[in-house]
Amino acid sequence: MQSARRHIPLRCLAVLVLAGALLACGGGGGSSGSSFAPPAVGFGGGGGGSSGGGSGSGASLQWMEGVFASSANFAARCEAPRSGIDSQGRPFPDQPGSLLHEQHWLRSWSHELYLWYDEIVDQNPAPFPSAEAYFDVLKTNALTASGQPKDRFHFFIPTDEWEQRSQSGVSAGYGARWVVLARTAPRDVRVAFSEPGSPAANAGLIRGTRLLEVDGIDIVNTTNSAEIAALNAAVFSPASGSSHTLTLRQPDGTDIIVTLTAGNVTSSPVQNVTTLASTVGSVGYLTFNDHIAPSEQQLIDAIAFLAAEGIDELVLDLRYNGGGFLTIASQLAYMIAGSAATSDRAFESLQFNDKHPTLNPVTGETLRPIPFRSTTAGFSAFPTGQPLPELGLSRLAVITGSNTCSASETIINGLRGVDLEVIQIGGRTCGKPFGTYPADNCGTTWFTTMFQGVNDQGFGNYPDGFSPAGT
Repeated sequence: MQSARRHIPLRCLAVLVLAGALLACGGGGGSSGSSFAPPAVGFGGGGGGSSGGGSGSGASLQWMEGVFASSANFAARCEAPRSGIDSQGRPFPDQPGSLLHEQHWLRSWSHELYLWYDEIVDQNPAPFPSAEAYFDVLKTNALTASGQPKDRFHFFIPTDEWEQRSQSGVSAGYGARWVVLARTAPRDVRVAFSEPGSPAANAGLIRGTRLLEVDGIDIVNTTNSAEIAALNAAVFSPASGSSHTLTLRQPDGTDIIVTLTAGNVTSSPVQNVTTLASTVGSVGYLTFNDHIAPSEQQLIDAIAFLAAEGIDELVLDLRYNGGGFLTIASQLAYMIAGSAATSDRAFESLQFNDKHPTLNPVTGETLRPIPFRSTTAGFSAFPTGQPLPELGLSRLAVITGSNTCSASETIINGLRGVDLEVIQIGGRTCGKPFGTYPADNCGTTWFTTMFQGVNDQGFGNYPDGFSPAGT
């Protein structure tokens, strides 16, 4: 298993909850899915390059505009230091510090590593009430050509939550992935899928089931801010052990009332692996929902099965995959295209800010193209370095939507970079040719955009996503 402190590049979609608005978003979160929030991006699975072992060197906490001490001077200097050992059995590096130490670490770390560091307005951290509030302003305010924020991928999550989800696929919730089809009243919130064996699955919440009420609150029509806050908590971030009563309408029109108790749900990121007969031969299909550590073994098993079945075509359903470990994306792309198409070709090359033209600032290694990985990486029970199965296909059909993001988009871009035909079906993807190395500091893991990825042909300019129409 990869260490939670290893430097692993991440490409993926996450969730922020904002009161008062009902918007669609994909990725993690208590309900394995959507939230009353706009999309945010940037899950990851390794420690950031400058987060550990605060030096306590006595760097000044006095803010001077445009003057930045090294982030190492403030790292692990915590207002509430953790004690004991981390998930890898190592002592926490935390030392007594203050909120200003944490804020100055964020400021310097962002100045060192943020892709658009020169677009951050340098502000005095002292007036900000928390590290989280200060982090929110440590990003660019620029817009894309379509008018979207250039950086929609800035967020944070408690470190223990992140490690549990990224390494084991476990998160608190019901096991239902919700999608918001209509954002304003009359709203339309439905089940995209339920994790096998989860409370949602056991209660009969199947794809297309519509959510009507939660604890007596009308989710379709309410405009009351207190009720919206209650819905956010009950649907998208329920506390483990909490119970809520849901009124739902099944696809056949039958209304049901169920009481669900939130618990720790283990994600099955690879589902619905099957083959279908068609006029073009045998067609394989699989749903891939999350680039987390357990998906390595599940993808290997799925591709090995499809290879044994002798499929001629593959449909890869990425509608609800917000991304994750870039290594897993490169493995899947290799298994689809095969060795002949990918040998000595780049899956993706990482481009950091202009301070780091030749060296990866997190790992210290010389920047080299990331290959299509042909062996196991140690995320799963397979030993590292074992050869992967391959299909050797010349084209791929992908089903996409607005929650297809980051590492999922990299699969599309990486395969197109080696001239494999990728046929896109569905909706426009989220548009995230960027990634990060998440950094733990003082119990929070921070995700800020650090690099842009380009394929073997040098293309990586899709900030507004990939469209089936090619626009």
